Amino acid sequence: MSEDKNELNQASKKNDSSNEKKLDVTDGAKPKKLETEINNEIKDTLSVESKKSASDNNNKDSKLLDGEKRLSQSDHEKTKSNQKNTQVKNENEVEQNLSTKNTSNKGGKTLTGTSNKTKKANNLENKQNDTKFNNSELNNKVNEQPEYIEKLVSINRVAKVVKGGRRFSFAALVVVGDGNGMVGHGKGKAKEVPEAIKKATDEAKTRMIRVPLRQGRTLHHDIKGRFDSGKVYLRSAPSGTGVIAGGPMRAVFEALGIQDIVAKSVGTSNPHNMVRATFEALKVASSPKIIAARRGLKINEITKRRKVSQGGVEGAKN
Repeated sequence: MSEDKNELNQASKKNDSSNEKKLDVTDGAKPKKLETEINNEIKDTLSVESKKSASDNNNKDSKLLDGEKRLSQSDHEKTKSNQKNTQVKNENEVEQNLSTKNTSNKGGKTLTGTSNKTKKANNLENKQNDTKFNNSELNNKVNEQPEYIEKLVSINRVAKVVKGGRRFSFAALVVVGDGNGMVGHGKGKAKEVPEAIKKATDEAKTRMIRVPLRQGRTLHHDIKGRFDSGKVYLRSAPSGTGVIAGGPMRAVFEALGIQDIVAKSVGTSNPHNMVRATFEALKVASSPKIIAARRGLKINEITKRRKVSQGGVEGAKN
C-alpha cells in the first residue's frame, strides 16, 4: 500500500511539474504574441497616417499650384492693362517720363547731379518751346499779309487777228493800296477775266510806292503830273471836302487813303494814261520832313513859313 501511495505521489508530482512547465511556456508565449500584435497594429496605423498625410500634402500642393496659376494669370492680365494705360500716358508725357526715368535710374548719384540734369532738361524744353513759338510767329507773319484795297479801273476786250480769224482776250487795269500811303497799279492780259485781274493785281503789288500824307487825309501841297497826252492837277483840300476827281483818279485816291482832295484831268480820258499821270504826280509829292532833311533845317521853320504864306493868301482874298 505504501508503495502504491509513493507511486501515486510521484506520478502526481510529475503531472504537477509538467503542468507547471506548460503553464510557464504558455505564459511566456502569450506576452510575446501580444507585443507582436501591438507592433503590427502600430505599424499599420503609422502607414495609414503617412499615406493620409502624403495624400493631404499632394492635395494641398495641387490646390496651391492651381491657386498660384490663377493668381499668375490675373497678375498677367493686370500687368497687360497697366502697360496699356502707361503707354497711353507716355504718348502724352514722353519728355517728363524720360526725365523722371533718368533721375530714378541714377539714384546713386548726389542730389545736385539730379537737380542739374532736371534743370538741363527743363532748359532744353524751354528752348524747344521758344523755337516753336518763334516759328509759329514767323509763319503767322508770312500768312498774315497786309490786307490791300483792290480797285478794278477798267477791263477791255482785245482781239488778235490770225489766219483763221480773231482770237479774243481781256486786258485789265487794277489799282492796289493799303489805305495808309501805299499805292500801286498794274495791268494784265489773259483769255479769261479772272486771270487777267489776278495778273494785274500781282503786278500792282510789286510796283507800289509810298506817298506822304498830311494828317493821313490829304496832300501836303498842290501837284501837277503828266504822262503822254494825259495831264493831271492835284490840289490839297481842307477836311470835309471829300474826293473830287474822275473815275480812274478816284480809284487811285481811295486805294491810297486820301479823304480830301480836288483833282482835274486835262487832255485824254484814256484810263491808262490818266492813272499813270496821277502816279507821276504822286511821285513828286513831298512833306516838310523831307524838305527839312534836304535843306538842313528844322520842321518847325518850314511849317511856320507855310502858315505865314497861308495867312497872307487869306488876307489877300479878303
